[in-house]
Amino acid sequence: MEGYTNQEDSSGNGTASGVSDTLSNAKDKVAELGRRSADKINESREPAASALERTASSLHSSAESVSGAAHSAADSIQTAADYVRRTDVSAMVSDLGEVVKKYPGQALAAAAILGFLVARGLGGRD
Repeated sequence: MEGYTNQEDSSGNGTASGVSDTLSNAKDKVAELGRRSADKINESREPAASALERTASSLHSSAESVSGAAHSAADSIQTAADYVRRTDVSAMVSDLGEVVKKYPGQALAAAAILGFLVARGLGGRD
């Protein structure tokens, strides 16, 4: 571009430098937000696992009169509780990526259903 010069903004910094600083600051803020979110998720893993474990135990207790399907559901919930308890967030994200690669159609359907449920849940808060 002919005639282009690096013009300075009102603070005395070059325009390109100002944009670079702004982008760098935004990147740092997003990274910090990600770290805080991951920390909060990690803090909630144990209570979530405990809740899953209580649900599994309750299903096992009441399943005596119901059926083998209830025992199977309770076993699955117990397995989920164990997974949540022993796996950190980054490993969960990695595992989720592997499942999506292995079952892309099912993952897309699950994401659509989850999105619908979240939207419906948030929509009722007006």
